[in-house]
Amino acid sequence: MTITVRLLLFSSLFLLPVSVFAQTNGSIAVGASLTATAGNSSPWFSPSGDFAFGFLPLGNNDLFLLSIWYAKIPDRTIVWYANRDNKPALAPKGSTVNLANSGLELTSPQGEELWKSETIVGVVANGVMNNTGNFVLQDGKSGNIWETFNNPTDTMLPGQKIERSGKLSSRYSETDYSKGRFQLLLQEDGKLVLSTINLPTEFANEPYYATDTTSGTVAGSEGKELVFNVSGYLYVLRDNGGKYNLAGEEVVSERDNYIRATLNFDGIFAQYYHPKNFTGNVSWTLLWSEPDDICRRITEDSGFGICGYNSICKLNADNRPTCQCPRGFSLLDPKEPFGSCKPDFIQGCEEDELSTTKDPYDVIVMTNIDWPISDYAEFRPFTAEKCNESCFQDCLCAVAVFRNETCWKKKLPLSNGRVDVSLNSKAFFKVRKDNTTLQFSPMSNPDDKKKKKSSNTLIPVESVILATSIFVSFMLSGAVCLGFFFVFRKKQVRSIKNILDSNLYSFSYRELQEATNGFTEELGRGAFGVVYKGTIQIGSGIQVAVKKLNCVIQDGEKEFKTELRVIGKTHHKNLVCLVGYCDEGQHRLLVYEFLSNGTLAGFLFADTKPSWTQRIEIACGVAKGLLYLHEECSTQVIHCDIKPQNILLDDYYTARISDFGLAKLLMLNQSHTHTAIRGTKGYVAPEWFRNMPITAKVDVYSFGVVLLEIICCRRSVDVENSCEERAILTDWVYDCYREGILDVVLDYEVEALDDRKKLVMIGIWCIQEDPSLRPTMRKVVQMLEGVVEVHVPPCPSPYTRTG
Repeated sequence: MTITVRLLLFSSLFLLPVSVFAQTNGSIAVGASLTATAGNSSPWFSPSGDFAFGFLPLGNNDLFLLSIWYAKIPDRTIVWYANRDNKPALAPKGSTVNLANSGLELTSPQGEELWKSETIVGVVANGVMNNTGNFVLQDGKSGNIWETFNNPTDTMLPGQKIERSGKLSSRYSETDYSKGRFQLLLQEDGKLVLSTINLPTEFANEPYYATDTTSGTVAGSEGKELVFNVSGYLYVLRDNGGKYNLAGEEVVSERDNYIRATLNFDGIFAQYYHPKNFTGNVSWTLLWSEPDDICRRITEDSGFGICGYNSICKLNADNRPTCQCPRGFSLLDPKEPFGSCKPDFIQGCEEDELSTTKDPYDVIVMTNIDWPISDYAEFRPFTAEKCNESCFQDCLCAVAVFRNETCWKKKLPLSNGRVDVSLNSKAFFKVRKDNTTLQFSPMSNPDDKKKKKSSNTLIPVESVILATSIFVSFMLSGAVCLGFFFVFRKKQVRSIKNILDSNLYSFSYRELQEATNGFTEELGRGAFGVVYKGTIQIGSGIQVAVKKLNCVIQDGEKEFKTELRVIGKTHHKNLVCLVGYCDEGQHRLLVYEFLSNGTLAGFLFADTKPSWTQRIEIACGVAKGLLYLHEECSTQVIHCDIKPQNILLDDYYTARISDFGLAKLLMLNQSHTHTAIRGTKGYVAPEWFRNMPITAKVDVYSFGVVLLEIICCRRSVDVENSCEERAILTDWVYDCYREGILDVVLDYEVEALDDRKKLVMIGIWCIQEDPSLRPTMRKVVQMLEGVVEVHVPPCPSPYTRTG
């Protein structure tokens, strides 16, 4: 008995190293299996331990993916996964993968076959998880009869090759391993291409990237295979032995780094590396990628673009794209950030006809954005103003793009949307003011129109009573629930009603602190407060300008909200868009869109004088913005502080008035001059000092001063000017006009000669001390556009001048 025990112990000690060796050399015996469990049962490792084959949990631990991944990297980057009929072989918990004589077999807990490796000939003797990341099945005689390297998914590893007709297919998304919309294919003609796929079919569009590896003047120049050699070089090997390097001479050491080439879900084919010996949180580093700008490379022949319909493609700093819905649109599926966008409003000829609103749309102006294949009409030569107007009056038009004196009108759905700074274009986007769906009475049902209104539909009385009772019950239940909601949410700072009433977003003070990094980057300061640059984390992040208001009226929460509602309803291409606000405790902040070209003051008073054309366009833009505030808003808005510092410039130097409507939000003594007036020294209308009624004409006066500044490219008050006669701009310009020496005012600018007198006369009309003599902003716009004649103006201050 003792001898038997000793023999058994001896034999077990002898067998132990064999089993350990079997695991460390990567060999897997037929009959071995793995089970998908929450604890992630031990996978099959490569001898080096760099790669693992087994189950990885997806999201929660109820679904698993049979895959190969980097075992020593914390994020477990997947390089291969089981795929069947273009869908990942997702395994429920308890599923098993078994190595049988016929190959790998993945089955569910109920025994259903989920996936199987396709071995054409031979009987499997064993499996091997190699140090290269390749899992192979061997027959014990001729060698490998199946391997993951010959059945790739979206990734190539050093030592791997792709023959002609071989391909990589992208995932559908970062976390969805179904077949995506992009493929890398080595065509039969030897050309390596990247192209989009029209799912669910296999139809490939024209390539958006291709190598020059087809037959040409040199015999044998066709591509034979795509090679990722063990040194980390990725190239197309030609028939004649030549190489087409995809990354030039860029390479990193394979000995010291993990290297992979992946066709990402967004269509970017890229090579990455990760140090093998690392400490801390180290991520993959991009070595190179193609194409350089996928937003622009995918044209009309290449499919509908990286982003879905009605979306806009924009590149990040790492050349990876992001997708954004235009204002007034939202994702069709919130879980698909690269999917299509749907309008949050109704648009169409029939709907516009049934609308009770005279002007149901606002126009949002966007720069350097285009949807190049959605045109249905083209006009040239055209102006930007005519382009905007043409789309606004056309019920089919969703957006009009203006560039190089050409206007393209487009209708929904819009495809291949992209940001392209080389376009130098403007896009006029129509968005319905009231985003709710249109309500139709029984007599104006749109279906009745389609039936030519030939008959009236009789509704049974019982149905009406039943519907009415259900509706009343629903409303009563809703009222009760709403009452409980407001009782228990009484102390909440922000309410949904406030947001809806003002069409603005209500931010918390902490949100804006985080967005501005603690209010660190100051953009400017003025009478109303200090402005800081920030980024609101919506999608890929939106840059904003956050204004902290000074001296807001005390105990004026109602007035504050009332004024915000007015400002929130203003939408015009010459006004800065107000995004939201903060009304929390003593904090009053406003959140505006960020305009990168700064203020008119910085543009106008710089060392280099802007062109005359630019200056006149800016003047017209400011005038139209004020006209909108004075006459076209539902409630008249008087700005009270028009000056170059409150006029911002967008990407195309279009004038955008800021700080409009804020005068009522501030205390009476809040001004630069510290008197009981509103405004800034040099721009303030005389009636502020004379206890006269304050009307929109105070803005006309300030505009007149700004117009003269635009004409002369100098400040209204120049106390450092050595010539005392020129210190006050308005006085000096009028003196030069009266004496007929406007060349001095315009610094002898040749391009300004034709317009100089008219523009100066308009400015003088605006700065009349008597408000009744000043024109309205509508009249000013008409004079600037040449619609009405400009008469000789009187002396602007007859009571203070002599001679």
